[in-house]
Amino acid sequence: MLAFSLKSQDIATITGKIVNQDNEPVEGATIAIIGNAKGTVTKSDGTFILKIPANKDLEIGITFVGFEPIVQKFNLKKGETVQFNPTINKSTTNISEFELKEEKERITTMVKIQPNLASGFISSSGSFETILKTLPGVSSNNELSSQYSVRGGNYDENLIYVNDIEIFRPFLIRSGQQEGLSFINSEMVADIEFSAGGFDAKYGDKMSSVLDIKYKEPEGFSGSATMSLQGAQVNVGGASKNHRFTYLTGVRYKTNRYVLGSLDTDGDYQPSFYDIQTYLTYDISEKWEIGFLGNIAQNKYKFIPATRQTEFGTINEALQLTVFFDGQEVDQYSTYFGAISNTFTPKDNIELKLIGSFYTSLEDEKYDIEGAYRIDELERDLSKETFGDVKYNRGVGSFLDHARNRLDANVFNLEHKGKFIKNKHTTFWGVKYQREMIVDKISEWGAIDSTGYSTPHPSDSVGYTDPNAQTNQLLELNEVLKSRVDLNSNRYSGYLQRTWKWEADSIKFSASFGTRANYWDYNNELIVSPRGSFTVIPNWKKDFLFRLSGGVYYQPPFYREMRDFDGTINQNIKSQLSYQGVFGVDRNFKAWGRPFKFVTEVYYKYLKNVIPYEIENVRIRYYAKNNANAYAYGTDFKVNGEFVKGVESWFSLSIMKTQEDLTDDFFQLTNDLMRQYFFRIIYLNYLVSLCI
Repeated sequence: MLAFSLKSQDIATITGKIVNQDNEPVEGATIAIIGNAKGTVTKSDGTFILKIPANKDLEIGITFVGFEPIVQKFNLKKGETVQFNPTINKSTTNISEFELKEEKERITTMVKIQPNLASGFISSSGSFETILKTLPGVSSNNELSSQYSVRGGNYDENLIYVNDIEIFRPFLIRSGQQEGLSFINSEMVADIEFSAGGFDAKYGDKMSSVLDIKYKEPEGFSGSATMSLQGAQVNVGGASKNHRFTYLTGVRYKTNRYVLGSLDTDGDYQPSFYDIQTYLTYDISEKWEIGFLGNIAQNKYKFIPATRQTEFGTINEALQLTVFFDGQEVDQYSTYFGAISNTFTPKDNIELKLIGSFYTSLEDEKYDIEGAYRIDELERDLSKETFGDVKYNRGVGSFLDHARNRLDANVFNLEHKGKFIKNKHTTFWGVKYQREMIVDKISEWGAIDSTGYSTPHPSDSVGYTDPNAQTNQLLELNEVLKSRVDLNSNRYSGYLQRTWKWEADSIKFSASFGTRANYWDYNNELIVSPRGSFTVIPNWKKDFLFRLSGGVYYQPPFYREMRDFDGTINQNIKSQLSYQGVFGVDRNFKAWGRPFKFVTEVYYKYLKNVIPYEIENVRIRYYAKNNANAYAYGTDFKVNGEFVKGVESWFSLSIMKTQEDLTDDFFQLTNDLMRQYFFRIIYLNYLVSLCI
């Protein structure tokens, strides 16, 4: 490529090779005559050829993004050829300390979390979600679990995205000790955003929260490795020489057998959890990037119980339960996930994305556990030498639990997302198709024998003198559950959202309004969810921001919400509905010469068509009926900053009240209850008369 169109007798030639500090060739560097737009670029091996006018004083400039420019003077004779092999250095800029106020992060309903806090947080579960449990409004009842509830919701009401791809969890896990590894690898995380309610329409259909994760695209080779008594992990990342291809891979292994050994139930715990996760990107061109996110996870949990001893009761009546076990439990949860994303940016203000993903979960539960138990009363007289020992036996019994459960779930997604920016306004849109294929086989039963009598007790043959006249006696089981479900369905959804930013009288405003629509062909339900937010940053001496957000939030039922306790599916199940309003205030201020932020939010949620459920450890069992209404309201406070210089820390406080009303519940007044109420009313009237 010629810098000038000249006759051959008027030119000279510069050839050479450009390398970086590591003596690696630099592809795509620009070499040109300063003051002229034409020039050439280096090839993949860093070489170049540049034609210049002869017998003239010229300055040749070499530029490349991220590197310091080079300027060299030349004056060559006609027909002369010279070699020029410069080394280009990475650019570094030293700037003084300054405070950056990122308004884009403040005006949204999402809260940004520093990734280094998540990776450095120590917990018994070792999961990424531990950092979320420290946020106001977020709680969990099991420190071994990565699941969390937000503002009165349950674990199934939280959205999780990794690089705009929705993440699913296993279905059958009953306890935190079986759960294993979280999907999110904290060492691969680049950005974290979280909303505890009132989030935008571009996020999916859940009622409580959304967690939006972005994985890293490494600039160069990096790696890390950690090892402990609870497991090990290795992470490797890097990029090609021209930075078009990036890779990030993590391998994790975890075993919590040492933690489980401290539980009340003694036995042989053999948990084993591992996963392999990778994120690859390739830039086909400056405008087109392809990404692949893959994950293979294998959770195995084997438990051979031996004994369990638990003390309960009151000071006046202290009891002790001792159970002797036989048998074992073997659980296995295998998940496979793959997603391909295509991101196309035809212009700087337009982004088009096409995502295809496939999730497979193969889950097995197998256990045969027999237990013999005894309930004893303990000696609580401090004056006796036998204090704390068994005083006498209250009762004995036994039980036998059996299960052979298997669930195979396959979820396929195809989604298009778009973004268009014009001036200070942004438009988001998206459409999505989801195919669900679920096969669930349940086979559970249990038998209880208490003090020699089976529960429930079958009819006996007392009084029969003729053995031939006795009826067949069947052993009744206290719990039997056998079912098979094949569920295939399709979901169609889409959203449209617009955001505006403007300024009037030095007051900054922003607004975001949008709506979602979702249709499920299993129950032929169409739902529409309008949502919005409005933000004001007044021109005050003190840095305040006020935000109001909310809308209508539906949650279409997934498989677990549809399955009753007996394993049957409610085909008439409808989406749960939540009307939400959130008012928030945040203020940036300085204390002790360091930056701090105070955030408070007041929220109210009214819920209709609620599907009641029971929680046993981390397993949620739904009643598969829309027979409840509920509400939740409260306030969250958080102040964060460097209370100790150089260390980010925070203090949070949450106050919440929530209630649920079953629409089909009832009670009956018996004669005994009527008498109790009657005497209570008389007694209350007596107390009132005394006060008067």
